[in-house]
Amino acid sequence: MTDRPARRTQEQRRAETERRVVDAAMALIARSGSRAVTLAEVGEAAGYSRGIVYHHFGSRERLLEAVVDEAQRFDVPTYQGDGLDYLVRIIEAYLRNVVRRTPSARAFLQLWGEAIAADPVLAPLFARRDADFRQLLADVVRQGVADGSIRPDANPAAAAVLVVALVRGTGLQLIAQPPVRNVPALIREATRSVRAAFAVTS
Repeated sequence: MTDRPARRTQEQRRAETERRVVDAAMALIARSGSRAVTLAEVGEAAGYSRGIVYHHFGSRERLLEAVVDEAQRFDVPTYQGDGLDYLVRIIEAYLRNVVRRTPSARAFLQLWGEAIAADPVLAPLFARRDADFRQLLADVVRQGVADGSIRPDANPAAAAVLVVALVRGTGLQLIAQPPVRNVPALIREATRSVRAAFAVTS
């Protein structure tokens, strides 16, 4: 007698379908941008009917929101008493995530470019998420100033904008063609520049 696999619940089946749809959307967007992708194409690429995306997400806007949420996700390290080191480790984690998750990273940067071009759906999505990311980075700089690892005259808000520019610009280079030959060296230079910019000098 063999054990039968447990039947998945409706919630598990729904989550699996939505994950496959989001993955398919990311792959298509990474290849050609969101404007050239239809909901029907996403459904078919995910292995379902043409109407599955509308059934689960209801609209292009909600699908794009799910794609942005998934593509932007990366594991943020924890603060360990040194704000400058914490900032550097966030940058390293962000850039390694770009390298490790190339399809989603490419989709994210494609969508970011469309948001910059004032796409009416993507622009507000990125405005909210970018504001949250800048706030996180500004708080890290404040922690570094407080713990003495970041120079006391550093402007947290301005520093956050600078760091976002650094990781987004470097991320674009990491997925560009021809590919960067020495990724570890590029990440080392990015973090070295941040240390040089914000470290306390005697």
